[in-house]
Amino acid sequence: MKNSAMVMTIQDPASQRLTWYKPPLTVLVIKKVRDVSVLQPFVQLVNWLIEEKHMVVFVEQTVMDDTLLVNNPSFSVVKDKLMTFRDGKDDLTDKIDFIICLGGDGTLLYASLLFQQSVPPVMAFHLGSLGFLTPFEFDNFQEQVTNVLEGHAALTLRSRLRCIIMRKNDELSKSSKPPTNLLVLNEVVIDRGPSPYLSNIDLFLDGKHITSVQGDGLIVSTPTGSTAYAVAAGASMIHPSVPAIMVTPICPHSLSFRPIVVPAGVELKISVSPDSRNTSWVSFDGRNRQELFHGDSLRVTTSIYPVPSICAQDQISDWFDSLAECLHWNVRKRQKHLDELSDLTHSSSNDTLDSLDHTDQLDS
Repeated sequence: MKNSAMVMTIQDPASQRLTWYKPPLTVLVIKKVRDVSVLQPFVQLVNWLIEEKHMVVFVEQTVMDDTLLVNNPSFSVVKDKLMTFRDGKDDLTDKIDFIICLGGDGTLLYASLLFQQSVPPVMAFHLGSLGFLTPFEFDNFQEQVTNVLEGHAALTLRSRLRCIIMRKNDELSKSSKPPTNLLVLNEVVIDRGPSPYLSNIDLFLDGKHITSVQGDGLIVSTPTGSTAYAVAAGASMIHPSVPAIMVTPICPHSLSFRPIVVPAGVELKISVSPDSRNTSWVSFDGRNRQELFHGDSLRVTTSIYPVPSICAQDQISDWFDSLAECLHWNVRKRQKHLDELSDLTHSSSNDTLDSLDHTDQLDS
């Protein structure tokens, strides 16, 4: 094309590599709560990071209150060397260079929740139930962490959704109270809550009314969240590098309401229909559940702050391995090839009507 502005440039996902502008000095270790099996790997990792790598290790204060951990002799050696923080009280912005998660997918979602702006690179070890977002095995953690600290790793930039609740009462009273503003990694869900009536939700895209949803609710998800609640509700699975927002109805009272994918960057507005019999409820990555009343609205768009997730191999291999191992995608018995069916084919071709009649005469 003559006009260079009309030529689209598509970035190769393989070009997204981890680059440290300075050697990482501080690391946040997030472990799965109420899981005894994670305690020993946690102690091994923390000891190694402090003694071998000479890093400053941050953990949540609740970790230090775990009696099983406190009574561990190996942990007492490094206990006093750990830095602690409290969720909701201490600000970790610009304090953490690197995050290591030990557990399931929930640990990565928690890391996303802790950083509501820029997120440090996250390395997630599979020590939980599903492990779709946690590609690393803990067996040789020393070698794997060293490779990451030296910058030998691929990245997946997982987009997040910026969600803002606009309250009707706040708009009328011109309240100075800031609106609810959250970043979610998986999805925001709007449902009917405890009400027996169908949800009636109006959906707008960039200010234009698209449709009204009648059913149990609506899921607005990132590509990362497409393999979570959305796929259970019948949506397609989207690779996390695809810039998109998914809109999936929950049990729609319509045979033709299919999940849709819209471009990243558009703004979705979701509100309770004026003639709806009931209110709606909204939750963000399964947390902060609250009620949406008539006149309230939820604004959702793509955040400028993604979660840089470190790959065990590369973007493509990690994702398809997770589909195969966690969701058993396209698992079925193989169709037999023709050689295995040859005996059956030959026998059936020789069974003519004449031969069958001759066999009957001999039997009689």
